[in-house]
Amino acid sequence: MQQPHSLLPMFVGPLNRLGLEYMVTGSAASMAYGEPRLTLDVDLVVELPRERIGELVLAFPSQAFYCPPVEVISVEAQRDARGHFNVIHMETGFKADFYPVGRDALHVWGMARRRRVEFAGEPVMLAPPEYVIVRKLEYFREGGSEKHLRDIAGMLRVSGAMIDGDAIQQWTTRLGLQTQWEQAKASV
Repeated sequence: MQQPHSLLPMFVGPLNRLGLEYMVTGSAASMAYGEPRLTLDVDLVVELPRERIGELVLAFPSQAFYCPPVEVISVEAQRDARGHFNVIHMETGFKADFYPVGRDALHVWGMARRRRVEFAGEPVMLAPPEYVIVRKLEYFREGGSEKHLRDIAGMLRVSGAMIDGDAIQQWTTRLGLQTQWEQAKASV
């Protein structure tokens, strides 16, 4: 059985081999900048040109992974915002949530500022911490889950000195997340 530490290479490796532009975000990124917690999934923002979708499907072979058909991924990749599909490793249940860049301004901003790190011998493109914080603020506003505030608090405690507060302020103002940002800062 695969161990949780193999989650990132399992999904990022095929993207690296294909040369697709991506960034890891969500809980995996918040742990890189903050404090560890259990997760069985990874969130990936991916630049996915229509003509490369078939390659992506083939990179996750059906003997080991559930991957939606090309037609489903095509529909999701064409959305301006909020496109989404899953790839699931059948033996472990580990899951990758893929979010095509589309015309989402925050995705575009984050992709331009991602950072390369090494994890288990695999290069990994990591979303900038400001992007991760702003997305977690959105998810907190939408669903109310305190785990997002805990993740942000951990990021501020561990990596606060490297986080661009002005960028977060600009995005929270633009997206109407000032109240959530104040809540997050108060939880540190």
